[in-house]
Amino acid sequence: MPVRTAYSTKDLPASVADLRAQCGDRAPRVVLFFGSARYDASELSGLMRESFPGSRLVGCSTAGEIAGSSMLSGSVVAMFLDDDLVEDAAVAVIRNLSAGIHIKDALRELESQFHAPVSSLDLDRCVGIVVADGLSGAEEQLMERLGDATDIPFVGGSAGDDLKFLRTHVLAEGREYSDAAVLLLLRLKHGFDIVKTQSFRPLGKTLVATKVDESRRLVMEFDRVPALDAYAQALGVTPEEAETRFFKHPLGVMAAGEPFVRSPQHTEGRGIVFYCRIPEGMELEVLDATDIVADTRAAVEARKSAGDIAGMIDFQCILRTLQLRNEQRCDQYGEIFRGIPAIGFSTYGEAYLGHMNQTSTMLLFR
Repeated sequence: MPVRTAYSTKDLPASVADLRAQCGDRAPRVVLFFGSARYDASELSGLMRESFPGSRLVGCSTAGEIAGSSMLSGSVVAMFLDDDLVEDAAVAVIRNLSAGIHIKDALRELESQFHAPVSSLDLDRCVGIVVADGLSGAEEQLMERLGDATDIPFVGGSAGDDLKFLRTHVLAEGREYSDAAVLLLLRLKHGFDIVKTQSFRPLGKTLVATKVDESRRLVMEFDRVPALDAYAQALGVTPEEAETRFFKHPLGVMAAGEPFVRSPQHTEGRGIVFYCRIPEGMELEVLDATDIVADTRAAVEARKSAGDIAGMIDFQCILRTLQLRNEQRCDQYGEIFRGIPAIGFSTYGEAYLGHMNQTSTMLLFR
């Protein structure tokens, strides 16, 4: 089996020893691991390097973990990818996101490890994973620069810290970083699929951002009306009621008939702060929540019917996780992935063709 997964709820260092034992005597080419913020990130990353000395290592801190059909908290989960699946792998770290995003240096590092230009790589077999500091506010620019620099798709999520919103960590090759992003480039033997799923439908009502502060992800006006008032009017509620509707009625940028979700976070005066940047002039649809379990099941089953899934990584928005917890449907959601070697984590934002919220972006290995 080219993909094996493991998880542990033990404290350090026993948790890493537990993961090593579950891996057995294998020497995986790549190890992906996601751990609760209760673990010291530097110690966790260092212990993983000691336990898997010949592997490429990439991970991050989380706001909840996923292992197979179980949605966890306070744990560390891992996926071990063997040579049967991964032909080659490279890792690069983009440091100091707050000072500017230097994609070229990271791509040169990946190219040096692959001994080939990124532009020459097979797009059907090469895919990137990206994990970023979830409090950096830099994910939009990061994904834009990646999209400008290469046609290789990158999928991933923003690191969490168990909803403390103090500091998140990305982990690579035995070290820990904040204000940083980690890129993992994989050349796979059997290809991959990417699934983006969200549980919303457009209501047929649009809002245009006409006054924004992009650096703060703040929209001050939609359609030249205070943002909160315009949003409330679109839903037919009072401004006082509108903030209670953020969870079930986010906004979405429509592309090819499906929304890329932009979730409101809180109000600031009559403005609205979002979890994603909204540029001035952007047109957004007001969305309405649908059934998260049914929608995700349909998306995964569609890929199952297209062929065997060797393994899956689920980058799931913390807002989706909170919804499942509130509705007491975590077990139902987990059943969708039964029988699939899967790990994942609850993110502070999802990455695929940009930065979004209230979405799951999933990487499937064939």
